[in-house]
Amino acid sequence: MNQSLFQYLLRMGDTTLVLSQRLSECCGHGPALEEDLALTNVSLDLLGQARLWLTLAGEVENQGRDEDQLAYLRDAPDYRNYLLVEHPNGHYGDTIARQFFFDVWHYFLLQALCASSDERVAAIAEKSFKEVTYHVRRSSDLMVRLGDGTPESHAKMQASVQTLWPYVGELFADDEITSDLAGRKVIVSHATLWPDWLAQVGQVLNEATLVLPDPDDANHPAFRGGTVGRHTEALGFVLAQMQHLQRTYPGASW
Repeated sequence: MNQSLFQYLLRMGDTTLVLSQRLSECCGHGPALEEDLALTNVSLDLLGQARLWLTLAGEVENQGRDEDQLAYLRDAPDYRNYLLVEHPNGHYGDTIARQFFFDVWHYFLLQALCASSDERVAAIAEKSFKEVTYHVRRSSDLMVRLGDGTPESHAKMQASVQTLWPYVGELFADDEITSDLAGRKVIVSHATLWPDWLAQVGQVLNEATLVLPDPDDANHPAFRGGTVGRHTEALGFVLAQMQHLQRTYPGASW
């Protein structure tokens, strides 16, 4: 088994799955019907992407586990998602700021993965990239509308940006797994995505009349650990809800 590839596929699958689950919590609670539908559609897009990554992870592992078993029968310490996506939804501004930071990173990452030396990874990236192109356009637009909106919406968005900023550094942290795969051109070094991400985020925040936090504040080690199974308590609540049926009735199908 290619352990590095397996672990990276879990990162991608778990990250999109957990964020999908977070966004699904917003269904029926959006500030407007159109936005309610849009958030739910993004959630479904991410769920579909999670299935692709986890299905491939199961194939690479070759231990008989499919995407459902990987999703529903692992505990929080076995999940490899980035901490940003398990952060609670909070108010609407928090949800949008989290989505914006993730979308811009996701866009540049998938764009690079389309050229992966592994045809399976490239195929998933190409399919997902089309969806994420819409995601990043949508969340960027909402950042501007809320940041450059009323005094209240501006203040809330600035607070959301400040609160979530320390979590973004983990998205660009390389380790033995990413270094190994980057050396074989399966992926790119995550650190190489930082300049483009920062430039794009800075441009949108400027248009939104929001202040870009100090880049150094995004690199605090206390806000890392998700990729090795060190999570916040928030993930446990997400998984408890998501896994309830399968844990209560093992093997249930319909």
